[in-house]
Amino acid sequence: MKHSIFLIVLLSVNCFGDKPCSVRKIIGHSVVCVCNSTYCDEVRRRLPGAGQFVIYESNEAGARFEKYDGNVLNYDATIKLGVMLELDFSKQYQEIIGFGGAITDSSGINWKSLSDDAQQQLINAYFSESGIEYSVLRVPIAGSDFSTRKYAYNESPENDVNLSNYTLAPEDFDYKIPFIKAASAVSPTPILNLASPWSPPDWMKEGLEMNKCGRLKKEYFQTYADYLYRFIDLYNDEGVPIWGLTPVNEPTNGIKPDTQINCMSWNVDMMGNFIKRNLGPTIRSSNFSDVKIVACDDQRPFMPYWVNGMFNMHPETLDFVDGLAVHYYFDTDLNSVIIDNINRKYPSKFIINTEASEGMSEMKKVQEGSWSRAERYIKDIIQDLNLNLVGWMDWNLCLDMSGGPTWCHNEVDAPILIDARKGEFIKQPMFYALGHFSKFIPRGSRRVKINSKSKKKVSHVGFVTPQNTAVVILYNDGNPTVASIKLKDKQVIVPLERKSIVTVEIKPEYTPGGRKAKKLKRRKERKLRRNLY
Repeated sequence: MKHSIFLIVLLSVNCFGDKPCSVRKIIGHSVVCVCNSTYCDEVRRRLPGAGQFVIYESNEAGARFEKYDGNVLNYDATIKLGVMLELDFSKQYQEIIGFGGAITDSSGINWKSLSDDAQQQLINAYFSESGIEYSVLRVPIAGSDFSTRKYAYNESPENDVNLSNYTLAPEDFDYKIPFIKAASAVSPTPILNLASPWSPPDWMKEGLEMNKCGRLKKEYFQTYADYLYRFIDLYNDEGVPIWGLTPVNEPTNGIKPDTQINCMSWNVDMMGNFIKRNLGPTIRSSNFSDVKIVACDDQRPFMPYWVNGMFNMHPETLDFVDGLAVHYYFDTDLNSVIIDNINRKYPSKFIINTEASEGMSEMKKVQEGSWSRAERYIKDIIQDLNLNLVGWMDWNLCLDMSGGPTWCHNEVDAPILIDARKGEFIKQPMFYALGHFSKFIPRGSRRVKINSKSKKKVSHVGFVTPQNTAVVILYNDGNPTVASIKLKDKQVIVPLERKSIVTVEIKPEYTPGGRKAKKLKRRKERKLRRNLY
């Protein structure tokens, strides 16, 4: 790269004890990193000292968390680069709760197919300080499409309003609960668990002869609220606290009569009545009254229907709903207007992305080494964070080399793929894409305004962390260029390779934001923080 000679005086390569990627080249794609029972690449976040910065880079050419450090420079207005960004710490926005994925039955099955040592390597890769430090997990309530069978709790006896036979499934005890406990044991941050149901037992539903999803019978509204509460209670008994709860996964799946996955059909009137009369009062009057009720849990284009429709028709639900969940699929730039409008209408309700995957609509479900899939994740996360989302969750944490198992043949790609025959797992480019956010934007970080005077379009987002550092994430999908990140009268010069994601952590010689930002935080964010925690 022609800029490298110019920058060599500013940057020094330093691995700081990290373990490098064990590279496997994929013809026609980027590389994957191979892990087994004895070896897995690692990266550790190194907090820069005052007046210093650390850069981490991953790219299509094969770099994985390559690390550089150096000292900030005095700002020179005569230097004009392709990308010119200025951090404005006086303007701060949402507070981050975290990044993560879903511990589905399929993920648990694949994890358990490894040796004990390799299982621990995977846990460390996702959750430890030597990994990418995930801090939120989505937990399906009973079965999902990523189970080996279609099941719910208390399937018999039928019409059992008292849920007398409600017990957790073998999948909970064999896979989900052990995984969550293993993750919690190495995580430097308490893991927040978000529980989501796909469907209750069929006896609670009607209309199954016309629609495979069916809809909840009115006489079982309270029974279904109790069904969700029981899950929270039983997981808590097993030492796994639940932070949040969604009423159902993707309620609009019921629109299609031939939907193949576990599902239950709703409309906004049903959902509003259920939350205000059953679920909300049940949770708020229980021992778990602080569990967050997170509505929608569906695709972005459907958010106006679920959110505006439900809140307008049943305004009482505003008293019970803490936040809103959206999914990654069918996302476009136009959908940013939807999120923006909801933020303006309901500023006290946080929004979090709760599901994402690649390969669903493609012929090749799993693509080893695909950088284009990582790129789509990166651009979506940056867009979401700039739209005030407080977190971003992927779908399956790990799948087999075919993208399963899944009882309904709904195979997709995953950041980690497991080859049980070889006793190894591979980290896809998506894993590193996610890690550039999850590891360096810790819980409690706040997004800050970035003023751009760039000739080249580079996706970017910036934060101030609880450690009073500035973190800026940039993605360059074009030709190599150079960026300047300005903080008051200082700057950091950052080389941007083609198809590269770069995380820059900077420690200013002053406290970012100062008094003005602190007042803004206290004045505007008290209610939202109560909703988050």
